[in-house]
Amino acid sequence: MFDPACRRCPRLSTYRDENGRAYPHYYNAPVPAFGSSHAYLLIVGLAPGLHGANATGRPFTGDYAGELLYRTLHEFGFSAASESRHAGDGLRLRDCRITNAVRCVPPQNRPAPEEVRKCLGYLKFDLDQHPADGVVLALGRVAHETVLRALGLRPLRYPFGHGARHDLPDGRILLSSYHCSRYNTSTRRLTPEMFRAVMAEARKLVGPHA
Repeated sequence: MFDPACRRCPRLSTYRDENGRAYPHYYNAPVPAFGSSHAYLLIVGLAPGLHGANATGRPFTGDYAGELLYRTLHEFGFSAASESRHAGDGLRLRDCRITNAVRCVPPQNRPAPEEVRKCLGYLKFDLDQHPADGVVLALGRVAHETVLRALGLRPLRYPFGHGARHDLPDGRILLSSYHCSRYNTSTRRLTPEMFRAVMAEARKLVGPHA
């Protein structure tokens, strides 16, 4: 179960403490998942951004990556609004839940493998609540491989790729996309059209549940 006071990772805990002093008005704590635990679409990102979810307390809220994510979710009916400004803005997701592989902001947006491992139980908890016939959308390779490890599967058997689809043994479907980070979108590694194509596939697979 999610622990909002978790301090399992010394480096991340120290970084959070430093940010708490530098930005005392920020959330500065492990960020919980957002949306119904029984939603058919579970989106898994990497980790909170320093001035995004770490500031607001809600995944992909307040940072650049969230702009493309929530706009696209709204376009395909998974979000009641196209913008996620702050945790108290009244935004509601529709049959969609958003979480991260790592719940605390990491320095340079790069969690260490050991930190990903220590956070695995929280993602496993989200997956245990997720419908057995649901769809998981992983944003980036780390999220993709972490989802598989949380399900007890070997990542090598389910390779990451933008737009990749894997039918998992438990009945779920794993979709993958490049992360909607500022770097990926500014370099055109991920275009809005590419991201919309993946979300369209998720919408088709989730179907009438929403």
